[in-house]
Amino acid sequence: MFKFLRVLVLAFILVNVALSAWLTRARTTDWNEPLAVVIHVLNGDGSTVSQEYIETLKAMDREALDAHFEDIETFFSREAARHGLSLSAPVDVTFAEQIDSLPPLPPSQGSALSIGLWSLKLRYWASRNNDYPYHQDVQMYVQYFDPAAHPALAHSLGLQKGMIGIVNAFATKSMKAQNHVVIAHELLHTLGATDKYDPSSNQPLYPDGYAEPDKEPRYPQRQAEIMAGRMATSENAFEAPRGLKQVVVGDATAREIKWGDSTR
Repeated sequence: MFKFLRVLVLAFILVNVALSAWLTRARTTDWNEPLAVVIHVLNGDGSTVSQEYIETLKAMDREALDAHFEDIETFFSREAARHGLSLSAPVDVTFAEQIDSLPPLPPSQGSALSIGLWSLKLRYWASRNNDYPYHQDVQMYVQYFDPAAHPALAHSLGLQKGMIGIVNAFATKSMKAQNHVVIAHELLHTLGATDKYDPSSNQPLYPDGYAEPDKEPRYPQRQAEIMAGRMATSENAFEAPRGLKQVVVGDATAREIKWGDSTR
């Protein structure tokens, strides 16, 4: 009887966790009100360069911080309007304080079990390292790295379960625009958008990974689809966008996040 009750309680907890996650995802993609996105910053490599960059953010007043992340909000507003969403400001980005604890590293071997355990650890870590006192829908943890010591960064991640993003970014003002492309990409992952590039080559996949799949001639593409992350300049060449002004939300991505005309 005791074993039966223990299993029953565990099942009840799991059902409630699953239901809560489903309701959260449903609410955050009904687009009845702006999505509250909170950005936490971390010193990813423990370097002086990264910390100095973070200190410049922490020293900004609210108006300056709003301007710093304005390109992300502008991108979502522009693309939402293009896809027929009536909400004029679908994303509201807020800066939170620095976090000292680093998130658990994802597994090097991507088995379903190891990824599942890591996801649970990450969500537990986020619950222990989030003192932001106001409403939030999505938690984005941006880890900054010294670009001189880390010219290439590990892949960033966005989890729909838990609505958490882990972004690896360069600690330099010159890379801010590119960093914000990554933040927008991982934010869309938390809303259910899928990658639209070949993971073996990073090549944008046609047609969903192209900003202008019907363009004639097809190349060069002048913009990047956000979930492809790169624009094809020829059949076998591609390059990263310089910022969110060169990025669009394609029809397939819009359908995945339940935007406007693309869901009909």
